[in-house]
Amino acid sequence: MDLNQLMDKIFLLKFIKFCIVGFSGVFVDFGTTYFFKEVLKVQKYVANAIGFTLAATTNYLLNRVWTFQSTNPHIVQEFSRFFVIALIGLGINSAIIWLMNGKFKVNFYLSKLVATLIVTLWNFLINAYFTFA
Repeated sequence: MDLNQLMDKIFLLKFIKFCIVGFSGVFVDFGTTYFFKEVLKVQKYVANAIGFTLAATTNYLLNRVWTFQSTNPHIVQEFSRFFVIALIGLGINSAIIWLMNGKFKVNFYLSKLVATLIVTLWNFLINAYFTFA
């Protein structure tokens, strides 16, 4: 196995770990969104932002420790980068939900699922090459 193949395997493994962490974040995101939207009757886009933000925070911690095994002592700076990327992802996420649900009347949670899949790719690539590089 040459160096490129090894790097490809490592990158793929990180992506798989990132997806596992992201999958756990889906439960945090959807659960929080559901609780705020359906139980507390918070406006759906605000509930979405709260769910997304809580999931981003838990995802950072899990990705720092497990996926990227970061030892960067500048945790605040690293978290800030991760969170800014997540906020951009939130903008993308909200735009997709607005387009699908608001304009095309696709079910809110199906729209959120599609948005989450797209934003997962964005988040992984930017974090792999910027936050945890």
